[in-house]
Amino acid sequence: MNVEYTGRQYEITPAIRKEVETGLNKIRKILSDKFETKVILAVEKHRHKAEITISPRNGPIVGLAQAGDMKSAVNQALEHLEKQAVKYKTRWRTKKRQAGRKFNGNAGQEELQTAVGISEDTAVPIVVHKFPAVAKTTEVHLVHSDDAVALRPMTLEEAIKEAHFRDRDVFVFRDPKGKVMVLHRTRDGKMELIEAP
Repeated sequence: MNVEYTGRQYEITPAIRKEVETGLNKIRKILSDKFETKVILAVEKHRHKAEITISPRNGPIVGLAQAGDMKSAVNQALEHLEKQAVKYKTRWRTKKRQAGRKFNGNAGQEELQTAVGISEDTAVPIVVHKFPAVAKTTEVHLVHSDDAVALRPMTLEEAIKEAHFRDRDVFVFRDPKGKVMVLHRTRDGKMELIEAP
């Protein structure tokens, strides 16, 4: 087993080496692959940090952890690495099973061929593409932003200036009458006003 150890403000003991190597044997059984391993153990202000990086064929997998003592930090990093190795293995298997499919530039579309014209002689063949009704998305990352909302009522001109000043594509404000308005910058750079009901 090829393991490269690095200690930063920490001397690596044989007990820690044994912990790391037994954990790596479990991961090796999961991945059933040979890989290089780098272990960095560091101590910073009473915190023991363990960073274990393995590099199988399709890219590195990193396990990070910090704890009060080095043994628990190493065990947490190995647990994290083991979870990632299982994900890596299942992702690799599904990709491998689907490798027999040929690439289709129109994946996710249905094609319908028809002809348009007054008679069969003047008919022109066309292809109609039908896309899926719901697009597949992965994860949604929500970020709370107070910068895109005006706290005081303002006129349309003030809101446009404020949206440009804050460099926002979407800006929500209230007009002097108290009605909620939304300014939206389209892809061509124009500002679009949306009035909330």
